[in-house]
Amino acid sequence: MPYTAPADTRVGHVHLRVSDLERAIDFYSGVLGFALTQRYGAQAAFLSAGGYHHHIGLNTWESLGAGPAPAGHPGLYHSAFLYPDRKALGGVLRSVVEAGIPLDGAADHGVSEAIYLRDPDGNGVELYRDRPEAEWPRDAAGALRMVNAPLDLQALLDEA
Repeated sequence: MPYTAPADTRVGHVHLRVSDLERAIDFYSGVLGFALTQRYGAQAAFLSAGGYHHHIGLNTWESLGAGPAPAGHPGLYHSAFLYPDRKALGGVLRSVVEAGIPLDGAADHGVSEAIYLRDPDGNGVELYRDRPEAEWPRDAAGALRMVNAPLDLQALLDEA
C-alpha cells in the first residue's frame, strides 16, 4: 500500500540559492515583509513571519554572482506564500507595486486569489490567500472546480 502523507502535513520552508544575499534580503524582507531571524555572515540568512525560526532560507554557497537558472529546465517553478486574508494580500500587493516590481500575472482560482511575480534572481513567487473551504467552487457531484479567472487588483489594493 503506498504511503499517504497525514492531512495536517505542511510545507515548512523554502531554501533558495541566490546570487546576491543583500539584494535577496531586501526583497524578501523589505518588500514582502519577512523578518530577518538569523544570518550566517555574508553567505546565508533566514527570514520568517510571526517569530517562527524561518520560512525562507537564502544562501550563496553555490550561487554567488550567478545568473538566473535557464528557462525551460527542471527546478523550482515558484514558491508560494499564503497570507491570512484578503486585507493582508492587498497589503503585500501594495508593497510590491510601490517597489516597482512587475507582476507576471494574477488570478482568481475560485479556491484562492493569487499574484505572481519574480524575485531578484528570477525565482517565481506566488502571493495568495485561500477562500474558506465552504466557498470553494464545486460541480454537481461535489468535486472541486478550480478556475483561472481575472483578479481585480484595484479592488484588492482598495481593501488593503
